[in-house]
Amino acid sequence: MLALRLTWGARPAVQLRRLLVAFASAGTGFLLLCTLGHAISHPEDASGAALRLAWCLTPVAATVHFALAVARTDPGTRPRPGLAAIGLGPARLMAVTATTTALSCTLGSMLALLFFLHLRGDLTGMPFDGAAADFLAADAPLPLPAALTLLGLVPAIASVTVALVLRPRDDRPAAARRQARSYGRFGAYGRTTAREPFGAYGRFRARRTAGEPAAAPPTEENPAPAPDPGQDDSALPPLPREAPKGLPWGITILSAGLAVEAYANRQGAAPAAPLPGGLAGAPSVLIGWLLTAVGLAVAGPGLTHLCGRLLQSTQPGALRLLAGRVLMAEAARIGRPLGIVCAVASGAYAMASLYDTAGPEVGPLTTLGLLLVTSCTLATLLTAAVEAKHARSDTTAALVRLGAPATMLRSAAALRAGALLALFGPLTLVVAELAALPLSS
Repeated sequence: MLALRLTWGARPAVQLRRLLVAFASAGTGFLLLCTLGHAISHPEDASGAALRLAWCLTPVAATVHFALAVARTDPGTRPRPGLAAIGLGPARLMAVTATTTALSCTLGSMLALLFFLHLRGDLTGMPFDGAAADFLAADAPLPLPAALTLLGLVPAIASVTVALVLRPRDDRPAAARRQARSYGRFGAYGRTTAREPFGAYGRFRARRTAGEPAAAPPTEENPAPAPDPGQDDSALPPLPREAPKGLPWGITILSAGLAVEAYANRQGAAPAAPLPGGLAGAPSVLIGWLLTAVGLAVAGPGLTHLCGRLLQSTQPGALRLLAGRVLMAEAARIGRPLGIVCAVASGAYAMASLYDTAGPEVGPLTTLGLLLVTSCTLATLLTAAVEAKHARSDTTAALVRLGAPATMLRSAAALRAGALLALFGPLTLVVAELAALPLSS
């Protein structure tokens, strides 16, 4: 009930994002059901049905990634003092977020089932009754357990992924965690130091040293010192403690994928495997494409951090310094979705350059899958950008309070976008040309 009340009480923008998750789940569920229909109508082609089901894993992954991005930006399930006072801590709010994600994906799966039954002709009274009866095996009974199993994949995977990613973590250093455990077991620190108030470390990221007296609370006789306007540390985005560590691994995986594709180009006698859009290639080409996509996703945060560092090189001014600091601080948040968009764009560009207009036309299911994957990746990137904007709202407010003009903030945003486009654009084209090389020769 709490998940339903938080779902209905959200703002229109949040409801729109959840509705988009439902639509993405509906499209993925419809593709899975069409795969089931093909398996029913062609019982002798077991390998073809398995290949179609394997190609559905890409829309499933894109939908789950988009659902996770929407769950991370949901303001209704963030820890708040009012909810913590009634026992809804981070763990229970994580469960509420996972339940809300499952509800959105289940709604989309039910829409996919209704549309599938309508195209089969099982549901009448609406336009296009039975329009795809031959393709969806309308003459054979639909195995309900298999259909429900396929429709339950996206809600189950999405909710479990949200629960694992958003589970409560202790961000304190290892020494602080050991000290807290020692205090809870033996009470040794109660005799030598004054006990800190609950939540002081998590709220202020500070800890008193041993023997240091606790600061007295401000009173009328001893008021708190006024902050110095010239020393406002929140005016600039905080730098990350260290750069993302995935850049070397991402470059290694990307190089391995391109090497596998080059090896497939040299081995011309490899058996062909059908690809979406009427293409054909060796199975090693598919492995190379997969490794290339994974490498771009892993290297995305490191490349974004590097882009921000390059913006601040060679005596930067205030504009380049602000844009570079923001990119470095948000590299982990927007880098991975940006790398996935780069991988999808390179794959789409490679398929478009290889497609022969004289060959077979691209089917509706292939078009639906391509649109679904592209839309989910772009929506995930935009959602991550919105999350990053909300995360630096305090920094933006501090800059405005210090007198920064609004044109400077917009110029910094445009500079960040231009720098990312200048780095990831040529990289996407190069990866697309190298990915299309094995199939063009």
